[in-house]
Amino acid sequence: MFRVREVELTDLDSLWNLICQASAGMTSLQIDQETLNDRLERAVFAFSRTTEKAEGAPYVFVMEDMTTNQLIGTSCIFSKTGGYQPLYAYKIETEKAYSEILEMETMVHSLHLIKEHNGPTEIGSLFLQPDYRGKGCGKLLSMSRFLYMAAHPKRFALETIAEMRGFQDAHGFSPFWEAIGAHFFKIDFPRADSLSMVDKKFIEELMPKYPIYLELLPHDALESIGQVHEQTRPALSMLEAQGFRRNNLIDIFDGGPMITCKTKEIAAIANATTVSWKLSEDADSDRQSGEQSILARAARPFLAIQTKIPSLHVESVEQVVLLSEQSARDLRLSSEDKLVVLPLRR
Repeated sequence: MFRVREVELTDLDSLWNLICQASAGMTSLQIDQETLNDRLERAVFAFSRTTEKAEGAPYVFVMEDMTTNQLIGTSCIFSKTGGYQPLYAYKIETEKAYSEILEMETMVHSLHLIKEHNGPTEIGSLFLQPDYRGKGCGKLLSMSRFLYMAAHPKRFALETIAEMRGFQDAHGFSPFWEAIGAHFFKIDFPRADSLSMVDKKFIEELMPKYPIYLELLPHDALESIGQVHEQTRPALSMLEAQGFRRNNLIDIFDGGPMITCKTKEIAAIANATTVSWKLSEDADSDRQSGEQSILARAARPFLAIQTKIPSLHVESVEQVVLLSEQSARDLRLSSEDKLVVLPLRR
């Protein structure tokens, strides 16, 4: 049995051991233990806030294997990008050029460095231990974030983005980085990537202020623009199925695509329903016929599980879901608690 929950300060050591397994290129997890501790302190405070507004806090979630009590995954929502640490990206612009003498029209493509101080919500930092991949854990870990957003819409911006990890070969070589970033920073890709999570000031200090013309880049760098790392393809497909679409922004280090969706139009948020619950007369109802769904507490502490449940029904104009005693215990439910339910239709 697996469960996703809000992070706790006591998770620091276990979470540190977990993210140390993440490979270079997962920018938001390339941090030191002090930075991780700071993120956890801010996350615990964010979950405990009573005010509902998007103010830039990280909401960190962890997945636990309840049979071993081990942390096996993590994910995060950054409620608002920008502020003191702006969001940097390259905007791809296309310009038409025409020569009367040559009677030739051509399209010129260029990269423009932008920074956003009042940006959208960003989801990221999703990492699952390799042994647990392909078992449905990734979907639970990813979708649970959206159930939290559905339960607390005012804490997040009107738009949500995700920066997807860009292309690297089997040896960690990034053609985009070698064609651009390496010339200006004079450090290797992993160091620049991790440093950007601590202090982004060096980006504006050293990156060129003028457009970079794509036609001047090596062929392999051009081919890598907007491409994702092989390990990122499942996450990209999952988010595209949720309604995320590419825009004309890419990561300044590896050229990976940025994808975006209006927050309320994310499928998991749009299809989530807040309901009451009661115990089923069948103690093993979760094992009976029913629809696979993700269930999450609407109030603190945030907990989410995946299980089979019978169809929702109405009692006194209120939708109610029937749960087994085990599911109620896993979610630490009291009779007054509300649930956010997301059916996993295939």
